[in-house]
Amino acid sequence: MKNLQFSPLKKLEIILEGEHLGFATDLLDRAGVSGYTIVNNLSGKGNHGYHEGHIMFNEEDVLDMIIVAVPDDLVPVILEGLAPFYEEHSGVVFISDIQVTRPVKFTS
Repeated sequence: MKNLQFSPLKKLEIILEGEHLGFATDLLDRAGVSGYTIVNNLSGKGNHGYHEGHIMFNEEDVLDMIIVAVPDDLVPVILEGLAPFYEEHSGVVFISDIQVTRPVKFTS
């Protein structure tokens, strides 16, 4: 692992109801995010109690997580776009400092 260069980015883990996945991915695309990973059918416990990760009636009736790595300057843009959404809907955004070895993959 010679000559690995690390670049700092922010990792956002956006958790929301599956029916709103299109809203969030559209927001990320419009913000200029180069890509993201979607994890479907989350299980966990929060303010609304325990949430089962299996599909009950349809794929929109579950919680999903979008994982995205972005430069610092995109974080406020994304959070401002999500703020009105989270005033009306459940979910959360986790933000972490990360290091990546191929920063070109995370810029548009």
